[in-house]
Amino acid sequence: MKINHTRLLADLHQLAEFGGLEPGVHRPFLSPQDLEARNWLLHRMHEAGLDAQIDGIGNVYGRAPNVDQSILIGSHIDTVPNGGWLDGALGVIYGLEIARACIEAGASVGPGVDVISFADEESAYLGMAGSRAFCGYLSDADIGAATREEGPDLREALVEAGYGGRPFAKLDLDRHVAYLEAHIEQGPRLEAEGKRIGVVTGIFGIRRIRVYFSGQANHAGTTPMRLRKDAGAALIEFCHELRPRLEAASGADGVWNMGQVTFHPGTGNVVPGSAEVLVEYRNQSVDELDAMEAEIQAAVVMADGRNGVAVSASKPGGLAPTAVDMDIAELISIAARGRGQVPVHMPSGAGHDAMVLSSQLPIAMLFVPSIGGVSHDVAEDTAEADILLGVDVMADAVLALAEQVGRNPR
Repeated sequence: MKINHTRLLADLHQLAEFGGLEPGVHRPFLSPQDLEARNWLLHRMHEAGLDAQIDGIGNVYGRAPNVDQSILIGSHIDTVPNGGWLDGALGVIYGLEIARACIEAGASVGPGVDVISFADEESAYLGMAGSRAFCGYLSDADIGAATREEGPDLREALVEAGYGGRPFAKLDLDRHVAYLEAHIEQGPRLEAEGKRIGVVTGIFGIRRIRVYFSGQANHAGTTPMRLRKDAGAALIEFCHELRPRLEAASGADGVWNMGQVTFHPGTGNVVPGSAEVLVEYRNQSVDELDAMEAEIQAAVVMADGRNGVAVSASKPGGLAPTAVDMDIAELISIAARGRGQVPVHMPSGAGHDAMVLSSQLPIAMLFVPSIGGVSHDVAEDTAEADILLGVDVMADAVLALAEQVGRNPR
Protein backbone atom coordinates (compact mmCIF):
# COMPACT_ATOMS: atom_id res chain seq x y z
CA MET A 1 0.00 0.00 0.00
CA LYS A 2 1.45 3.34 -1.10
CA ILE A 3 0.14 6.51 0.53
CA ASN A 4 0.14 9.42 -1.92
CA HIS A 5 1.17 12.44 0.15
CA THR A 6 0.58 14.93 -2.65
CA ARG A 7 -2.95 13.68 -3.21
CA LEU A 8 -3.72 13.68 0.50
CA LEU A 9 -2.66 17.30 0.94
CA ALA A 10 -4.51 18.34 -2.22
CA ASP A 11 -7.72 16.78 -0.86
CA LEU A 12 -7.33 18.51 2.50
CA HIS A 13 -6.77 21.88 0.88
CA GLN A 14 -9.61 21.42 -1.59
CA LEU A 15 -12.00 20.45 1.20
CA ALA A 16 -10.95 23.61 3.08
CA GLU A 17 -12.20 25.71 0.16
CA PHE A 18 -15.81 24.86 1.06
CA GLY A 19 -16.57 27.64 3.51
CA GLY A 20 -12.95 28.79 3.44
CA LEU A 21 -12.19 32.01 5.33
CA GLU A 22 -8.44 32.33 4.60
CA PRO A 23 -7.57 31.26 7.22
CA GLY A 24 -10.12 28.98 8.78
CA VAL A 25 -13.37 27.42 7.64
CA HIS A 26 -17.03 28.20 8.28
CA ARG A 27 -18.93 24.99 7.48
CA PRO A 28 -21.70 24.29 10.02
CA PHE A 29 -23.76 21.18 9.42
CA LEU A 30 -26.33 21.53 6.59
CA SER A 31 -25.12 25.00 5.66
CA PRO A 32 -24.72 25.52 1.89
CA GLN A 33 -20.96 25.13 2.33
CA ASP A 34 -21.42 21.86 4.21
CA LEU A 35 -23.77 20.45 1.56
CA GLU A 36 -21.27 21.31 -1.18
CA ALA A 37 -18.49 19.64 0.80
CA ARG A 38 -20.55 16.47 1.28
CA ASN A 39 -21.25 16.24 -2.45
CA TRP A 40 -17.55 16.78 -3.17
CA LEU A 41 -16.58 14.04 -0.70
CA LEU A 42 -19.14 11.66 -2.20
CA HIS A 43 -17.59 12.26 -5.64
CA ARG A 44 -14.06 11.65 -4.29
CA MET A 45 -15.19 8.39 -2.69
CA HIS A 46 -16.68 7.23 -5.98
CA GLU A 47 -13.47 8.16 -7.79
CA ALA A 48 -11.50 6.12 -5.24
CA GLY A 49 -13.54 3.02 -6.06
CA LEU A 50 -15.72 3.00 -2.96
CA ASP A 51 -19.43 2.21 -3.05
CA ALA A 52 -20.56 5.54 -1.56
CA GLN A 53 -23.78 7.25 -0.52
CA ILE A 54 -25.11 10.15 1.53
CA ASP A 55 -27.70 8.76 3.92
CA GLY A 56 -30.82 10.20 5.54
CA ILE A 57 -28.99 12.09 8.29
CA GLY A 58 -26.17 13.37 6.06
CA ASN A 59 -23.49 10.76 6.74
CA VAL A 60 -21.18 10.25 3.75
CA TYR A 61 -20.30 6.56 3.79
CA GLY A 62 -18.01 4.71 1.38
CA ARG A 63 -17.78 0.91 1.44
CA ALA A 64 -14.80 -1.02 0.16
CA PRO A 65 -15.78 -3.25 -2.76
CA ASN A 66 -15.57 -7.04 -2.84
CA VAL A 67 -14.87 -7.59 0.87
CA ASP A 68 -16.91 -9.19 3.62
CA GLN A 69 -15.15 -7.40 6.47
CA SER A 70 -13.76 -3.90 6.85
CA ILE A 71 -11.92 -1.55 9.16
CA LEU A 72 -13.99 1.63 9.46
CA ILE A 73 -12.06 4.93 9.46
CA GLY A 74 -13.70 8.30 9.81
CA SER A 75 -14.50 11.54 11.60
CA HIS A 76 -16.54 14.58 10.44
CA ILE A 77 -16.28 17.47 7.99
CA ASP A 78 -18.73 19.91 9.60
CA THR A 79 -17.12 22.71 11.60
CA VAL A 80 -17.97 25.12 14.36
CA PRO A 81 -18.78 28.63 13.10
CA ASN A 82 -15.56 30.32 12.00
CA GLY A 83 -13.51 27.26 12.92
CA GLY A 84 -10.38 25.52 11.71
CA TRP A 85 -9.58 23.59 8.55
CA LEU A 86 -8.36 20.33 10.10
CA ASP A 87 -10.71 19.52 12.99
CA GLY A 88 -12.53 16.39 11.80
CA ALA A 89 -11.51 16.84 8.17
CA LEU A 90 -8.08 15.35 8.86
CA GLY A 91 -9.54 12.02 9.99
CA VAL A 92 -11.92 11.77 7.05
CA ILE A 93 -9.25 12.49 4.45
CA TYR A 94 -6.82 10.09 6.16
CA GLY A 95 -9.51 7.43 5.79
CA LEU A 96 -10.14 8.30 2.16
CA GLU A 97 -6.45 8.14 1.24
CA ILE A 98 -5.84 4.87 3.12
CA ALA A 99 -8.92 3.25 1.53
CA ARG A 100 -7.87 4.51 -1.91
CA ALA A 101 -4.33 3.20 -1.45
CA CYS A 102 -5.68 -0.20 -0.37
CA ILE A 103 -7.84 -0.45 -3.48
CA GLU A 104 -4.94 0.62 -5.70
CA ALA A 105 -2.70 -2.01 -4.09
CA GLY A 106 -5.01 -4.80 -5.22
CA ALA A 107 -4.98 -8.01 -3.21
CA SER A 108 -5.65 -7.69 0.52
CA VAL A 109 -4.51 -9.94 3.35
CA GLY A 110 -7.69 -9.30 5.30
CA PRO A 111 -10.50 -6.78 5.52
CA GLY A 112 -10.90 -3.72 3.38
CA VAL A 113 -11.23 -0.12 4.56
CA ASP A 114 -14.57 1.67 4.76
CA VAL A 115 -14.68 5.47 5.20
CA ILE A 116 -17.32 7.59 6.88
CA SER A 117 -17.87 11.28 7.51
CA PHE A 118 -20.40 11.56 10.32
CA ALA A 119 -23.08 14.26 10.36
CA ASP A 120 -23.30 17.09 12.89
CA GLU A 121 -20.50 16.12 15.23
CA GLU A 122 -20.27 19.81 16.19
CA SER A 123 -23.88 20.08 17.39
CA ALA A 124 -25.41 22.61 15.00
CA TYR A 125 -28.65 20.73 15.67
CA LEU A 126 -27.91 17.54 17.58
CA GLY A 127 -24.41 16.58 18.66
CA MET A 128 -23.01 13.43 17.05
CA ALA A 129 -26.29 12.88 15.22
CA GLY A 130 -24.55 10.96 12.42
CA SER A 131 -22.71 8.46 14.59
CA ARG A 132 -25.80 8.01 16.75
CA ALA A 133 -27.88 7.23 13.67
CA PHE A 134 -25.19 4.87 12.35
CA CYS A 135 -25.25 2.92 15.63
CA GLY A 136 -29.04 2.85 15.89
CA TYR A 137 -29.26 5.35 18.75
CA LEU A 138 -31.10 8.18 16.95
CA SER A 139 -34.89 8.06 17.04
CA ASP A 140 -37.44 9.85 14.90
CA ALA A 141 -38.46 11.75 18.05
CA ASP A 142 -34.86 12.92 18.47
CA ILE A 143 -34.87 14.34 14.96
CA GLY A 144 -38.27 15.95 15.45
CA ALA A 145 -37.10 17.72 18.60
CA ALA A 146 -33.82 19.02 17.13
CA THR A 147 -33.96 22.74 16.39
CA ARG A 148 -31.66 25.75 16.35
CA GLU A 149 -32.15 29.44 17.06
CA GLU A 150 -32.38 30.49 13.43
CA GLY A 151 -33.49 28.63 10.33
CA PRO A 152 -35.46 25.41 9.82
CA ASP A 153 -35.56 22.56 12.31
CA LEU A 154 -33.52 19.44 11.60
CA ARG A 155 -36.25 17.45 9.90
CA GLU A 156 -37.09 20.31 7.53
CA ALA A 157 -33.41 21.02 6.86
CA LEU A 158 -32.80 17.38 5.91
CA VAL A 159 -35.70 17.53 3.46
CA GLU A 160 -34.39 20.79 1.97
CA ALA A 161 -30.97 19.16 1.56
CA GLY A 162 -32.50 16.24 -0.33
CA TYR A 163 -31.68 13.74 2.41
CA GLY A 164 -35.16 13.41 3.89
CA GLY A 165 -36.66 9.95 3.52
CA ARG A 166 -33.36 8.23 2.78
CA PRO A 167 -32.45 5.29 5.01
CA PHE A 168 -29.63 5.60 7.52
CA ALA A 169 -26.33 3.85 6.87
CA LYS A 170 -25.96 1.25 9.60
CA LEU A 171 -23.08 -0.25 11.49
CA ASP A 172 -22.78 -3.92 10.52
CA LEU A 173 -21.22 -6.10 13.20
CA ASP A 174 -20.63 -8.86 10.66
CA ARG A 175 -18.70 -6.46 8.43
CA HIS A 176 -17.06 -3.88 10.69
CA VAL A 177 -14.21 -5.16 12.83
CA ALA A 178 -12.99 -1.88 14.38
CA TYR A 179 -13.26 1.91 14.15
CA LEU A 180 -10.17 4.13 13.89
CA GLU A 181 -10.15 7.92 14.02
CA ALA A 182 -7.26 10.33 13.50
CA HIS A 183 -7.52 13.86 14.78
CA ILE A 184 -5.55 16.96 15.58
CA GLU A 185 -4.81 17.03 19.30
CA GLN A 186 -6.79 20.26 19.91
CA GLY A 187 -4.44 20.99 22.79
CA PRO A 188 -0.81 21.91 23.51
CA ARG A 189 0.66 18.75 25.03
CA LEU A 190 2.35 17.16 22.00
CA GLU A 191 3.92 20.43 20.91
CA ALA A 192 5.05 21.24 24.46
CA GLU A 193 6.73 17.83 24.81
CA GLY A 194 8.31 17.96 21.35
CA LYS A 195 6.45 14.82 20.22
CA ARG A 196 4.66 14.22 16.94
CA ILE A 197 2.26 11.32 17.55
CA GLY A 198 -0.29 10.88 20.32
CA VAL A 199 -1.91 7.53 21.08
CA VAL A 200 -5.25 8.04 22.80
CA THR A 201 -5.76 6.03 25.99
CA GLY A 202 -9.40 7.02 26.52
CA ILE A 203 -11.88 9.83 25.97
CA PHE A 204 -12.99 12.02 28.83
CA GLY A 205 -16.47 11.72 30.19
CA ILE A 206 -18.36 15.02 30.17
CA ARG A 207 -20.87 16.17 32.77
CA ARG A 208 -22.72 19.44 33.21
CA ILE A 209 -24.55 20.98 36.17
CA ARG A 210 -26.45 24.27 36.02
CA VAL A 211 -26.40 26.23 39.27
CA TYR A 212 -29.20 28.71 39.99
CA PHE A 213 -29.10 31.77 42.27
CA SER A 214 -32.33 33.46 43.37
CA GLY A 215 -32.18 36.79 45.18
CA GLN A 216 -34.06 40.06 44.85
CA ALA A 217 -33.80 42.53 41.97
CA ASN A 218 -33.56 46.12 43.16
CA HIS A 219 -32.27 49.55 42.23
CA ALA A 220 -28.48 49.50 42.17
CA GLY A 221 -28.18 53.12 43.22
CA THR A 222 -30.59 53.21 46.16
CA THR A 223 -30.17 49.77 47.76
CA PRO A 224 -27.40 49.72 50.40
CA MET A 225 -24.79 47.01 49.89
CA ARG A 226 -25.50 45.37 53.25
CA LEU A 227 -29.21 45.03 52.44
CA ARG A 228 -28.89 43.55 48.97
CA LYS A 229 -29.91 40.01 47.99
CA ASP A 230 -27.52 40.06 45.06
CA ALA A 231 -27.73 36.89 42.95
CA GLY A 232 -24.89 38.06 40.72
CA ALA A 233 -22.47 38.63 43.59
CA ALA A 234 -23.45 35.23 45.04
CA LEU A 235 -22.65 33.56 41.71
CA ILE A 236 -19.22 35.19 41.50
CA GLU A 237 -18.38 34.20 45.07
CA PHE A 238 -19.58 30.63 44.40
CA CYS A 239 -17.35 30.27 41.32
CA HIS A 240 -14.35 31.64 43.24
CA GLU A 241 -14.87 29.13 46.07
CA LEU A 242 -15.53 26.22 43.71
CA ARG A 243 -12.20 26.43 41.87
CA PRO A 244 -9.95 25.03 44.67
CA ARG A 245 -12.54 22.34 45.40
CA LEU A 246 -12.40 21.11 41.82
CA GLU A 247 -8.60 21.34 41.74
CA ALA A 248 -8.44 18.96 44.71
CA ALA A 249 -10.98 16.51 43.30
CA SER A 250 -10.10 16.38 39.60
CA GLY A 251 -6.88 14.34 39.62
CA ALA A 252 -3.98 14.94 37.26
CA ASP A 253 -5.95 15.27 34.02
CA GLY A 254 -9.42 16.48 35.00
CA VAL A 255 -10.64 19.82 33.64
CA TRP A 256 -13.63 22.07 34.21
CA ASN A 257 -15.17 25.22 32.85
CA MET A 258 -17.65 27.88 33.92
CA GLY A 259 -18.14 29.27 30.45
CA GLN A 260 -21.80 30.24 30.47
CA VAL A 261 -23.03 32.82 32.98
CA THR A 262 -26.32 34.73 32.93
CA PHE A 263 -27.51 37.61 35.14
CA HIS A 264 -31.17 38.67 35.21
CA PRO A 265 -32.32 41.29 34.36
CA GLY A 266 -28.77 41.95 33.14
CA THR A 267 -28.60 45.72 33.25
CA GLY A 268 -26.09 48.03 34.91
CA ASN A 269 -28.46 49.85 37.26
CA VAL A 270 -30.35 46.85 38.64
CA VAL A 271 -29.07 44.43 41.30
CA PRO A 272 -29.38 40.94 39.70
CA GLY A 273 -32.42 39.17 41.06
CA SER A 274 -31.39 35.80 39.62
CA ALA A 275 -28.36 34.30 37.97
CA GLU A 276 -27.16 31.01 36.47
CA VAL A 277 -23.82 29.39 35.78
CA LEU A 278 -23.23 26.23 33.73
CA VAL A 279 -20.40 24.14 35.19
CA GLU A 280 -18.90 21.60 32.78
CA TYR A 281 -16.35 19.09 34.03
CA ARG A 282 -14.45 16.34 32.25
CA ASN A 283 -12.39 13.38 33.37
CA GLN A 284 -11.37 9.92 32.19
CA SER A 285 -12.17 8.44 35.62
CA VAL A 286 -15.75 7.87 36.75
CA ASP A 287 -14.59 8.04 40.36
CA GLU A 288 -13.00 11.45 39.80
CA LEU A 289 -16.07 12.68 37.92
CA ASP A 290 -18.13 11.62 40.94
CA ALA A 291 -15.71 13.42 43.26
CA MET A 292 -15.95 16.60 41.19
CA GLU A 293 -19.73 16.37 41.21
CA ALA A 294 -19.73 15.93 44.98
CA GLU A 295 -17.65 19.09 45.41
CA ILE A 296 -20.05 21.09 43.24
CA GLN A 297 -23.02 19.88 45.24
CA ALA A 298 -21.23 20.61 48.52
CA ALA A 299 -20.45 24.13 47.34
CA VAL A 300 -24.14 24.62 46.49
CA VAL A 301 -25.16 23.57 50.01
CA MET A 302 -22.59 25.92 51.56
CA ALA A 303 -23.70 28.87 49.42
CA ASP A 304 -27.46 28.34 49.80
CA GLY A 305 -29.07 31.09 51.87
CA ARG A 306 -25.95 33.21 52.27
CA ASN A 307 -26.80 36.95 52.11
CA GLY A 308 -30.41 36.10 51.39
CA VAL A 309 -29.74 34.28 48.09
CA ALA A 310 -31.13 30.79 47.50
CA VAL A 311 -28.82 28.44 45.56
CA SER A 312 -29.82 25.18 43.88
CA ALA A 313 -28.50 22.91 41.12
CA SER A 314 -29.88 20.75 38.33
CA LYS A 315 -29.17 17.07 38.04
CA PRO A 316 -25.97 16.34 36.12
CA GLY A 317 -26.15 15.15 32.55
CA GLY A 318 -23.53 14.17 29.99
CA LEU A 319 -21.44 11.41 28.50
CA ALA A 320 -19.61 8.59 30.22
CA PRO A 321 -15.83 8.16 29.79
CA THR A 322 -14.86 6.01 26.82
CA ALA A 323 -12.27 3.24 26.81
CA VAL A 324 -10.19 2.51 23.73
CA ASP A 325 -9.07 -0.93 22.61
CA MET A 326 -5.55 -1.09 24.01
CA ASP A 327 -4.47 -3.83 21.59
CA ILE A 328 -5.25 -1.60 18.61
CA ALA A 329 -3.74 1.38 20.43
CA GLU A 330 -0.56 -0.63 20.78
CA LEU A 331 -0.53 -1.22 17.01
CA ILE A 332 -0.54 2.57 16.58
CA SER A 333 2.32 2.83 19.09
CA ILE A 334 4.33 0.19 17.23
CA ALA A 335 3.66 1.97 13.93
CA ALA A 336 4.86 5.27 15.41
CA ARG A 337 8.05 3.69 16.73
CA GLY A 338 8.56 2.09 13.33
CA ARG A 339 8.58 5.61 11.90
CA GLY A 340 11.21 6.72 14.41
CA GLN A 341 8.80 8.38 16.85
CA VAL A 342 8.26 8.00 20.58
CA PRO A 343 4.49 8.40 20.95
CA VAL A 344 2.76 10.11 23.85
CA HIS A 345 0.02 8.05 25.47
CA MET A 346 -2.68 10.54 26.45
CA PRO A 347 -6.42 10.91 27.02
CA SER A 348 -8.63 12.97 24.76
CA GLY A 349 -10.28 15.85 26.57
CA ALA A 350 -12.55 16.55 23.60
CA GLY A 351 -15.49 14.44 22.54
CA HIS A 352 -15.44 12.46 19.29
CA ASP A 353 -17.74 10.20 17.27
CA ALA A 354 -15.56 7.33 18.48
CA MET A 355 -17.34 7.69 21.83
CA VAL A 356 -20.60 6.57 20.25
CA LEU A 357 -19.10 3.70 18.27
CA SER A 358 -17.21 2.38 21.31
CA SER A 359 -20.37 0.74 22.67
CA GLN A 360 -20.41 -1.65 19.68
CA LEU A 361 -16.92 -1.76 18.16
CA PRO A 362 -13.30 -1.73 19.31
CA ILE A 363 -12.04 1.83 18.79
CA ALA A 364 -8.66 3.56 18.72
CA MET A 365 -7.49 7.11 18.00
CA LEU A 366 -4.31 8.83 16.84
CA PHE A 367 -3.40 12.47 17.45
CA VAL A 368 -1.07 14.81 15.58
CA PRO A 369 0.09 18.13 17.10
CA SER A 370 -1.91 21.34 17.01
CA ILE A 371 0.28 24.40 16.51
CA GLY A 372 -0.03 26.50 19.63
CA GLY A 373 -2.60 24.06 20.96
CA VAL A 374 -5.28 25.99 19.05
CA SER A 375 -8.50 24.44 17.76
CA HIS A 376 -12.09 25.54 17.01
CA ASP A 377 -10.59 28.78 15.73
CA VAL A 378 -9.46 30.14 12.37
CA ALA A 379 -5.85 29.97 13.61
CA GLU A 380 -6.02 26.16 13.92
CA ASP A 381 -3.15 24.48 12.05
CA THR A 382 -0.74 21.52 12.00
CA ALA A 383 2.64 21.35 10.33
CA GLU A 384 2.53 19.65 6.94
CA ALA A 385 5.27 17.22 7.98
CA ASP A 386 3.18 16.15 10.98
CA ILE A 387 0.09 15.67 8.81
CA LEU A 388 2.06 13.36 6.52
CA LEU A 389 3.71 11.47 9.37
CA GLY A 390 0.31 10.93 10.94
CA VAL A 391 -1.21 9.33 7.84
CA ASP A 392 1.82 7.06 7.44
CA VAL A 393 1.53 5.88 11.05
CA MET A 394 -2.20 5.36 10.68
CA ALA A 395 -1.74 3.40 7.45
CA ASP A 396 0.91 1.19 9.06
CA ALA A 397 -1.42 0.48 11.98
CA VAL A 398 -4.30 -0.33 9.62
CA LEU A 399 -2.12 -2.81 7.72
CA ALA A 400 -1.05 -4.47 10.96
CA LEU A 401 -4.66 -4.73 12.12
CA ALA A 402 -5.76 -6.08 8.74
CA GLU A 403 -3.08 -8.76 8.91
CA GLN A 404 -4.28 -9.78 12.38
CA VAL A 405 -7.88 -10.00 11.24
CA GLY A 406 -6.82 -11.88 8.10
CA ARG A 407 -5.05 -14.49 10.23
CA ASN A 408 -8.02 -14.79 12.58
CA PRO A 409 -11.21 -14.20 10.56
CA ARG A 410 -14.58 -14.35 12.25
